[in-house]
Amino acid sequence: MNATRSKREDSVVGRSTPSEQVIHRYRRPTESGWLHQTWGPKVQTLGTHVIHYGLALVILWIGLMKFTEYEAVGIQPLVASSPLMRWVYNVLSVREFSSWLGMVEVALAVLIALRPWFPRASAVGSAAAVFMFLTTLSFLFSAPGWEPSLGGFPALSTSVGQFLIKDVVLLGAAIWTCGEAYSAAVHTARSGATLAEEPGASSQGEGLPNGAETW
Repeated sequence: MNATRSKREDSVVGRSTPSEQVIHRYRRPTESGWLHQTWGPKVQTLGTHVIHYGLALVILWIGLMKFTEYEAVGIQPLVASSPLMRWVYNVLSVREFSSWLGMVEVALAVLIALRPWFPRASAVGSAAAVFMFLTTLSFLFSAPGWEPSLGGFPALSTSVGQFLIKDVVLLGAAIWTCGEAYSAAVHTARSGATLAEEPGASSQGEGLPNGAETW
């Protein structure tokens, strides 16, 4: 392959003027190819880690806030207006439900953060986060998420609508991390089975989803 490339370069240089030959000899490889081979994978790896641990951080932070009176009172109107959730206040007080929800969110954050060691547990945590964000997005239609002074839908209110619509991004992150962690868990299980059958075999890094080999 290198010999073929060298012949191709020599033929190009032979048809060039002396000044063009100098430029060609010292020109770096194709810029787009060089960037793709170096910076592209590095940026993708960075993004993978930011998505995983950023999602875990957001859920953990919000979950810890649920143990405060401020947050308990803050979510009360959203929960009370939801046909799916309003029944919980018949069972638990406002503060009790908020604390219970906080424990669930902290547990999900920990599960998602366990991706490098326990990908299957991380996939479970992300799957649960998907349902959680779908539930919070449903508040857009039960709480006053639309601004009446602007004619309602699709104008988002600042206090509720614009606050909740950001969960679309978190929902997408939870879906992606669920699929990525589950794929890694399946790969690990298959690799273990292969190594058990063939002690000399090694499949590290083969068949992993994009970015999974970086964990």
